[in-house]
Amino acid sequence: MNNVYDILVQFLERAALLLICLYAMTRLKGFREIFGKETYSKKDYIIICTVFSSFAVLATYTGLNVEGSLVNVRIITIVSGGIIFGPVVGMVTGVISGVHRFLIDIGGITSIPCLISSIIAGAISGYINKKIKKEYKWIAGIIAGVFSESITMTLILLLSKPHSLGIDIVSKIAIPMILGQVCVGFIVLLVQNVEDEKEKIAAAQAKLALDIANKTLPYFRNINSDSLNQICTIIKEDINADAVAITDTMNILAYVGLGKEYYNIGHEIITEATKEAISSGNIVIKNEGFEDKSGMLKSAIVIPFKEKGEVTGTLKIYYKSPHRITYNVQTLAIGLSQIISTLMEVSRIEHIKEMANKAELKALQTQINPHFLFNALNAVASCIRIDPNKARELIINLSSYLRFNLELNSEFIDIKKELKQVMDYIEIEKARFGNKLDVVYDIDDVNIKIPSLTIQPLVENAIVHGILKDKGRGTIKISVKDEGEKVKISIIDSGIGISEDVIQNIYKDKVPGNKIGLYNVHSRIKLIYGEGLVIERLEKGTKIEFYIKKNIEGVEPHESYSS
Repeated sequence: MNNVYDILVQFLERAALLLICLYAMTRLKGFREIFGKETYSKKDYIIICTVFSSFAVLATYTGLNVEGSLVNVRIITIVSGGIIFGPVVGMVTGVISGVHRFLIDIGGITSIPCLISSIIAGAISGYINKKIKKEYKWIAGIIAGVFSESITMTLILLLSKPHSLGIDIVSKIAIPMILGQVCVGFIVLLVQNVEDEKEKIAAAQAKLALDIANKTLPYFRNINSDSLNQICTIIKEDINADAVAITDTMNILAYVGLGKEYYNIGHEIITEATKEAISSGNIVIKNEGFEDKSGMLKSAIVIPFKEKGEVTGTLKIYYKSPHRITYNVQTLAIGLSQIISTLMEVSRIEHIKEMANKAELKALQTQINPHFLFNALNAVASCIRIDPNKARELIINLSSYLRFNLELNSEFIDIKKELKQVMDYIEIEKARFGNKLDVVYDIDDVNIKIPSLTIQPLVENAIVHGILKDKGRGTIKISVKDEGEKVKISIIDSGIGISEDVIQNIYKDKVPGNKIGLYNVHSRIKLIYGEGLVIERLEKGTKIEFYIKKNIEGVEPHESYSS
């Protein structure tokens, strides 16, 4: 029994040596990156298969000779390699080490059993890699090792001649070699610890990517060469790169860092790595053999931007030393490219939306209701015979009103000019309806700019849908009151009153058929200031209020009315 104990101790010593070697490998930068990957290249497989096959062969040579049998950690190496890296590594290591074991002892009593069990161990470990959950792989590894060694012992008993020799060998080596398979579990847990560190790295890199995104966010509000250069500068400084560039599918949009003098903004893309990333839609990594125009950059990663599956550009990160594109850099770069792609797409959509809003505003400005124009001209014609001076004033009012609509080219305007347009409109309407319409102005002297065409549609709505639909005389009160940080604008009429259904539909963004102007004003005010119109049905008539904030971050309206 002491002999079995001694064999077990020596077996565990060899297993511990294997564990130490693998641990040392996980500390090496190159191997650590391979251990941390989820998918492997051909080069990775060649390296891994070479390492594990070498360990397995070395295990055979360093095995303890017991009655012509070699007590070694070959099965531990095969099963560990297959579970950690998959069927390719398991089978290659199993076949190479098994054939080697057979060839160095052709005709030996254990050579064929070891060949067969090595190949079986490789196959089983590959299956575990694909089918067993991560948290159970270490247990499955121990079971696979025990099963493989049990096959070895069974074959020795079946194939040995004389049979008594097989029994003698198995009685001495079975317990140490089967119990020693617990080391498979330790090896698998060791490598899984590296994978857990990889997840921690990914989390840290994701946080860094979000921090960078937060810093660069303001520059996406208006994308141009200056803002893109600022974005590249932030990325370069935060990840300690030597150069960072952004391109579209044709030209360089921004370049910051080493070799900047060789790359001009707006010039055609030069590097083949960038062209490859754009054409394939895949990440291109150049850790050696990278060639750029400056000759100073030795490694690069090029990540394509994608919008709706289509490549729209690239993010490029450069280093002046080879082999700098580590797993950390890849994880960070991928996260950054995804965030930047999203931000650029949102910025582009916002720009399109802004253009559409301006186009819609311009259409509203230039759209003169033909009935209003026809009725206004009729009113002028009537006054020419009765009151020429009044006709002259109406022509001035109409001219000013039309000029305002045709020459306004910005979303914001001085409130005094907006009120002047409202007064011109009211004077024309008063000429048409005479005593039916009274107007009261309660205007504080305020110097602010407001969204253009906000007051006039509300006044028009009060006249057309309020007062004119009621019997008798009607009054409109237009109020502009200074309330410190805000200015309150109110339009109150004494007409028939707006229905509660219409109010609720406007608040719910359901456009009432005959209240499009009212809804447009509500939407624009809400979009700019955060709060839309406050609409209230009175006992007699309707009150509409809204607030204009005097200082809004990001809104710098410019006067655009040609006086």
